[in-house]
Amino acid sequence: MPTYEYYCETNGESIDVIHSMQVELTTWGELCELAEIDCGATPTDSTILRQLSAIASLIPKGGTGPRGGSGGGGGCCGGGGCGCSGN
Repeated sequence: MPTYEYYCETNGESIDVIHSMQVELTTWGELCELAEIDCGATPTDSTILRQLSAIASLIPKGGTGPRGGSGGGGGCCGGGGCGCSGN
């Protein structure tokens, strides 16, 4: 499952959580419940924003290698179909 970073403008805090792509968090209370942390003095209905996560952009959709695929060669698509040599 992907890791998402959420930012709360009310308290200035950013929290990373892991959840499926179907989940849509919109409030501080929902985020705290999923992260299993205390909401503190921040109102539970405070709006949160999903941020672009640096971790999500480092791991390509095709796998764990720096150019996708499994890191075993064959180009970024894993089979050379993209035209790059990958070697």
